Amino acid sequence: MILNVYDAVNLPSSKINLDIVNFLFKHLDQYGDDKELIEKALDYALKKQPSFGGYIITIVDEQEIVGATVVNKTGMDGYIPENILVYIAIHKDFRGKGIGKKLMSRAIEMSNGDIALHVEPDNPAKILYEKLGFKNKYLEMRLIN
Repeated sequence: MILNVYDAVNLPSSKINLDIVNFLFKHLDQYGDDKELIEKALDYALKKQPSFGGYIITIVDEQEIVGATVVNKTGMDGYIPENILVYIAIHKDFRGKGIGKKLMSRAIEMSNGDIALHVEPDNPAKILYEKLGFKNKYLEMRLIN
């Protein structure tokens, strides 16, 4: 298995970018977003639009993505974490094999500062996040206009 890291300096090809979007759309299951929103998060991480950047990590097995994560930098620190883990997904046939832990460990290693993430209470990945040291400090409330 090969771990790849993409950012504003090491951009993925258009094909790989599309493969990542499609992979996340399919394997985020009920916790996912529309492809348009996933692509927006990738564009932010790669600084294809004015942003603080971030990074994308994939794990590939025999030329197929089996895991991917997207981390965006917030441009803040202290009162808001410096990073937000926007997406992480593992191919359904590869879950339970340590790929999620490998992705998360690399994302943590690459981050300069704290990392926030949103996770639904029933998401099985919550257990992994807690094992890696994530704490539920706040209840998120959102006004949608």
